[in-house]
Amino acid sequence: MERADRAVSDRGPTTDRILTIPNVLSFLRLVGVPVFLWAILTEHDVIALLTLMASGVSDYLDGKIARRFGLVSRVGELLDPLADRLYIATTLFGLAWREIIPWWLVALLVGRELLLAVVLAVIRRYGQVGLPVHFVGKAATFNLLYAFPLLLLGDGTSSFAQWAQPIGWAFAWWGTVLYWVAGVMYIVQARQVVAAHRAAPVRG
Repeated sequence: MERADRAVSDRGPTTDRILTIPNVLSFLRLVGVPVFLWAILTEHDVIALLTLMASGVSDYLDGKIARRFGLVSRVGELLDPLADRLYIATTLFGLAWREIIPWWLVALLVGRELLLAVVLAVIRRYGQVGLPVHFVGKAATFNLLYAFPLLLLGDGTSSFAQWAQPIGWAFAWWGTVLYWVAGVMYIVQARQVVAAHRAAPVRG
């Protein structure tokens, strides 16, 4: 989704192609969001876990294929982070609804998304569509996407649940911290974009 004037996305040069394998995978991830939400709210945990696992695998594959075969596209740069955020939002809502995680954790992560929305709104005033995706933001997403299925598996009294829950919370805390670190990095990038536009000579 996110590019700056001074740098193309970390995935390499982008194209305007729409019908590519990575884009199809990203679209299928989006289709899985309502399926996942239904499954987690109705306690069909096996379906929820399988959907979340499929999302994680497709997320890895679409990036790998796009970089390997030069199929990075602007559409893909929009769909990929959108799918990530929708899965995180629906998982947060579902887990909090079932009282597996506290609502204050939901507020902490949603607050970061609101902050990023404000940052993006500011840079759009300067003609900037988005910001470059960086490793910290992707690492935060991966941590959270690992945390959620483990926390869901930890919702029980079995010996399997007893080890899944602490590992899930470890991923959740690392993901939350990295999520906010990434947010601060986006703010710094946004300030650089604004400063560069203000310093640019006025044409005409």
